[in-house]
Amino acid sequence: MNAAGLAIFLGAMMALTAPASAETTLTMMAYNIWGGGGNEGKPVDETVAVIKAAGADIISVSETRLEGDPCTADSCPPRGESVAVKIAEALGFHYYDQTAQNSAIWANAIISRYPIVKPTADDLGVSINVDGRLVYVFSVNLDDAPYQPYQLLNIEYGNAPFLKTAEEAIKSAEETRGKSFDALIADADAAKDAAAVFIAGDFNEPSHLDWTEATVKAGLQPLPVAWPGTTKLEQAGFVDTFRAVFPDAAAKPGITWTPTSEVSDPEDHHDRIDFVFARAPNLKVLSAGVVGEKAPDADIVVTPWPSDHRAVVAKVQF
Repeated sequence: MNAAGLAIFLGAMMALTAPASAETTLTMMAYNIWGGGGNEGKPVDETVAVIKAAGADIISVSETRLEGDPCTADSCPPRGESVAVKIAEALGFHYYDQTAQNSAIWANAIISRYPIVKPTADDLGVSINVDGRLVYVFSVNLDDAPYQPYQLLNIEYGNAPFLKTAEEAIKSAEETRGKSFDALIADADAAKDAAAVFIAGDFNEPSHLDWTEATVKAGLQPLPVAWPGTTKLEQAGFVDTFRAVFPDAAAKPGITWTPTSEVSDPEDHHDRIDFVFARAPNLKVLSAGVVGEKAPDADIVVTPWPSDHRAVVAKVQF
């Protein structure tokens, strides 16, 4: 075999034995931290402990600042300084505070083990360098008023009228959050250089996968509702990471709202409104769970618990 033939042979052997493109594994978290526990006078260390227990690499954080005073359903501007920097410093992570005026964010931040490259133009998210691969993370806290589950259950919240049908709830939810979901999907589609895209946070709207005939029969929901926000994300190719692992919503509700009241409380309704949605080629959801104050409501238990929301965590590979 001459030198040229040997070179071709060796090149072919190297191609056959070279490893496939490396897969990236990330643990993503969505956590409404309720002012870092500050609304109940709790130290930010408790919030840091929750994130450490979850083992999260990237966290979509909602409510990094305190609630306004007064705080009502119709008006609750944030006040005080963001605690994102304190959390990031305690973890040794990077962070980005989302400060733009946008109906999709309310004192949001992104905290990351990996370097944050830059924010998106509308401040809904950031690009992150994960070992040389570009990942986009959008962190949201969507409008909570009017809140359609309360409207359907005749629970007073602000000046919102009560609703009777699924069609009325869908129309109201679309009017409340539809433009925000559209903007998120448009941003995700514009991220042509992304290895993966995540949309995470407090949606203040349930999932169409949770309000079904089966969950109505189980006594978890009052009627089936094809909630429009999560429906849009699913149609855009995003995966609800929690439901990818636990498809039976009647058996595993995954409640994140709220640990501050009992399920039997007639003035509240417990639901799953905090999410990690993911989109990537060859996406695998390896695990998912709820982080909270006690079992069986939480898969990862942390006490004391500092927030009025439980968190959700998902390990993915792409």
